[in-house]
Amino acid sequence: MAEPAHSDEPLLQTPLHAEHVALGARMVPFAGYDMPVQYPAGILTEHNWTREHAGLFDVSHMGQAFLVAEDKSHETVARAIEALIPADVLNLKPNQQRYSQLLADDGGILDDLMVTRVGAPGHEGWLYLVVNASMKDADYAHIQARLPKGVSLNPKDGLALMALQGPSAEGVLAKLAPETADLPFMMSADVQIDGIWCHVSRSGYTGEDGYEISCHAADAAKLWNTLLADPEVKAIGLGARDSLRLEAGLCLYGHDIDTTTSPIEAGLIWSIQKRRREEGGFPGAERVQREIRDGAARVRVGIKPEGRAPAREGAVITTPDGREVGIVTSGGFGPTVNGPVAMGYVTKDVSAAGTDLHLIVRGKPLPAKVAAMPFAPHRYKR
Repeated sequence: MAEPAHSDEPLLQTPLHAEHVALGARMVPFAGYDMPVQYPAGILTEHNWTREHAGLFDVSHMGQAFLVAEDKSHETVARAIEALIPADVLNLKPNQQRYSQLLADDGGILDDLMVTRVGAPGHEGWLYLVVNASMKDADYAHIQARLPKGVSLNPKDGLALMALQGPSAEGVLAKLAPETADLPFMMSADVQIDGIWCHVSRSGYTGEDGYEISCHAADAAKLWNTLLADPEVKAIGLGARDSLRLEAGLCLYGHDIDTTTSPIEAGLIWSIQKRRREEGGFPGAERVQREIRDGAARVRVGIKPEGRAPAREGAVITTPDGREVGIVTSGGFGPTVNGPVAMGYVTKDVSAAGTDLHLIVRGKPLPAKVAAMPFAPHRYKR
C-alpha cells in the first residue's frame, strides 16, 4: 500500500521516527515520509490485536491546520469552508467533528478531510482541519487561493498525531484522562495526559471505537511511550491500518476516491447533510444534486471473491459472460473475515448485493459476489 516517494527528495520523518526504529519496525516510503509498515509481530498479528485490544498508530504525516476568521465568528469561517466542501459546518456544535471532501468544480474529489469546530473559549472563529499526507500541500494551496478576505489558513507542522483504536482504547485512555470515556463519537476535547496537552477526538479509521490524539511534536515520544506502557496497547503499522480500513469499508484517497469520483458514486451521501443537499453552494453541486436525484451511473460496492485468492487494486471486473463493468480499487485478505475482500466501482445494473461477478486476476476470471459493507461490523461508540 506504500506510495512511492520522489527519488530526488529525501524522505521526511515524523516526530516518532526514532520510536519506530527502536521497536524494530520495517520502514517504507509513504506519501513522502519514512513510515512503519509493520513491526516484528507482523501485519496479521497487528490487525487482530487492534480488533481485540488496542492498536497505536502514528499518523503524524497527516496535515493539521487551523482555519481562522479575523472577526472570531464561527459563521464567517463556516461559510468560507462550505464554499469548498459539501458538509454542513455552519451547524457544527463546539468540539464537533465532521468528515467531508474538498470538491473540484466538476464534483470530483480533490481530497477527503476532517473538520472540527474548535471549542476552546475565545477560539469560536477557528476550525481544525486534518487532511491526507499525500495531498496536504495541494490542499493548503487550493484552500488558501479560495478564502475570502478576513479568513486565513494556518498549517501547524509542529503538531504530531496518533490514533488509539480498538475495544480497549476507552479503558486505556480513561486511566490517563477520565473525561475521554464519556466523549461521544465524532466529538473532541482538550485534555491533559501525563502532563501533556492533547486534542482528543473520538474517531478513527479502523471501524473500531477509538481516538485520534494531537499533541505538540516535542511531546509526541513521551505520549507514545505512555500509551504503549499499557499492556493492552501495541504499536501498529500501515499494513494493518490498510487491512483494518478495508474490512470497515472505508475509502482511501487516491485509490477508492479521487478526482474522477463523486461523493455519490463513492457512497458518501451520508457525509452531505440535508441543508447542503438542498441548498448546494459548493463546487460540483449540480452534479452531486443530479446524482442524488437520478442515481449515479456507477457506484462503489463491496466484493467478496470466492476461494482464498485476493484481487488487488486495478483488477478488471466483468459479468460472468465477460462484459466489463468496473474495476477493483482496494483488495486484500481480511483477517477478521478470514478471506479475501475488495471494493471497487461497477455499473449500477450489477451493483445489488449478491450479484455474481468475475474478477480478472492474472488473466483468469475469479468468481465473486457483490457484498454489503462493512465486511467487519463498525463498533463506534455513539
